[in-house]
Formats: sequence, structure tokens, C-alpha cells
Amino acid sequence: MLDDLKFIHQRDGQDALGVAEKQWQQLQHTFNVTVATPQPITNIVLGGMGGSGWPALYIKAWAGLKVPFEVVSNYDLPEYVGPSTLFIASSYSGNTEETLAALAEAEKRGALVVVVTAGGKLMERAKESNHPLFEIPSGFQPRMSSFYFFSALAHLFVQLNLCKPTAVEELSAAGEWLKGQKETWRPDVAQKDNLAKQIAVELAGKTVIVYSGPKLFPAANKWKICCNENAKNLAWANYYPEFNHNEFIGWSSHPVDKPFGVVEIRSNLEHERTQKRFVVTEKLLSGKRPAPIVVTPQGETHLQQLLWASMLGDFITIYLALLNNQNPTPVDLVEKFKAELNN
Repeated sequence: MLDDLKFIHQRDGQDALGVAEKQWQQLQHTFNVTVATPQPITNIVLGGMGGSGWPALYIKAWAGLKVPFEVVSNYDLPEYVGPSTLFIASSYSGNTEETLAALAEAEKRGALVVVVTAGGKLMERAKESNHPLFEIPSGFQPRMSSFYFFSALAHLFVQLNLCKPTAVEELSAAGEWLKGQKETWRPDVAQKDNLAKQIAVELAGKTVIVYSGPKLFPAANKWKICCNENAKNLAWANYYPEFNHNEFIGWSSHPVDKPFGVVEIRSNLEHERTQKRFVVTEKLLSGKRPAPIVVTPQGETHLQQLLWASMLGDFITIYLALLNNQNPTPVDLVEKFKAELNN
């Protein structure tokens, strides 16, 4: 079915696969924004939901930040936010109510505010208040524009000397590398040679559970998000070693034929004890959970592996959407929810 290009074009009417193929370009996008800091930054808080919030996890995991960084995915800010805080209001649509509420609170407390958005009320607020504005190109679903946010954060943090000074150059180079890596996941590559199609077929009809170690958890979390939004498929994610202290026991009862598809993203860059946990866990849970689909991220660096695993997940979940008889692009139920919430 996934080798039938006519079938793919019919189901993927808004060309989500085409957008996924070009995501590497977002990592090379440049932002010419000047941000002045009236006093030293002692902490960073980003207010953002979903695809506008998860890129912060990549920066936290990879960029060598010099100050504490917290992601807030709700309406309220931590008590410590104040004049020495860099607050980043991040929303693709610019109309995310949680982010707008957090922005108003950050302004009241005198935080240094920076805005990352493609439009909406947030862009209006940035222009009215003269907040530095990192404008994201419009026309995408938030989850498919996340590498723009990743690039924006790298540009911001390098400028303020808050992360490794080579972050922007490394992102651009990794994008060029990723350009070649995704070629075997394209729709015109047959399933027998296409890892993304193969895994999508294995996951079809199942609740998807994605595990990784801490270094690759941002990618595992992205898989979860895209299973939900692209494939309209229930999914969750967790990471080792935390998994072994609670969720591990949850697998210990009930028959093996649970309706789940388990994926483990196993990186050779994780702590050696974390790598061993995958092996021991698989042994002890044999017969108690479905055998995991083991994904070995390609790339020599942490950044390459993060991006490779993330982009593979995008392709897999788009193919899974097609198998679920779903258009991978729209999220109509979210829009209906927002309308109902405002009634």
C-alpha cells in the first residue's frame, strides 16, 4: 500500500511528506535580530506548547547552556522569574493562550522578553512593546516548523553568549548532512528499502510507545507528538533510566499480546549504564511485552543523532497516518476544542 504513489497522493493531499523532506532547510535559516541585555541573564524560561515548545528540549540537551533553562507549558511562571530572567514567548500561531498569559506575567515582573512566532496576537504584542522578534516563516503546522524554532533559539543564545559559540554553524552543517540521510525514506523508495515505511507498517493498529535514553529523549518526545498529530494515533514516550524505576513494573502483568507497538531509540552516545539497561530490560520483559523495534540513530555527533531520529519519526508517523486512513496535516479536533473553550 505504501508503495502506491497514487494512494499516497490521495491521502496526503497537503503534501506533509514534501514538507518533511525539506525540514533540513529550516536548520539553515538565519535570523538577523539584535537583543540587548540591560543586566546579566541568570536563568531562561520559555513559554511554549507542543511544536512551539519542544525545540527547547533540543537546546537543553545539546547546546551547552551556561544558565538554568526551564520550559513552561502552561499559564503560570515560576516564582523566580524576574528582571534577570530571559523569557521567550514561543508560539507558531501567535494565538496560544497559555503563552500569551505567561508573556503578560513576564512583562509584569520585568523579565527580558523575546518573541518567537509566525504571526497572530503574539507578533502584535512584540511590535507594540518593542520586544525582539524572531519571525518564523508561515504556512506550516507548528510541529513541522520546529527546526525553525531550534535555529531561532540557537541564534538567540549564541548572540547572548548563553551556549556554545558554534551552535548556529553546527546546526547549519547538520542540516546539510540530514539532507542526504532522508533520501531513503522518500515515498518513491520501495518499502523493502525504506526503514520509515517498514516501521510504520509494524506500528499500524497499535498504541505507540517510544523509549530512549536522556540524550535522545527530545527525539522520542517528537515521535510521540507526531504520532498524535500526524497519525491521529495514541502514543506516549519515556526514557531510561527513569523507566526502570516505575513504568518497567507496569509491564510485568497481563499477557504479551498487549495492543502496543514498542520502539526503542538506542544511541551509542548514552551513558554506558543506560545502554545496558535497554538490554537487561528487554531480557527481563521477554514474554511480558511486545518485542521492541530497535532504532539505532545514525550520525557521529549528538546533534546528528537527534536530528536523524526526529526526522525519521516524522516520516514514520506520516506513513502511519496514511495507513490509518488519515490526512496527516490537519488537526481539526484541536481547532474544535479551541472554539469550544472560547464559547
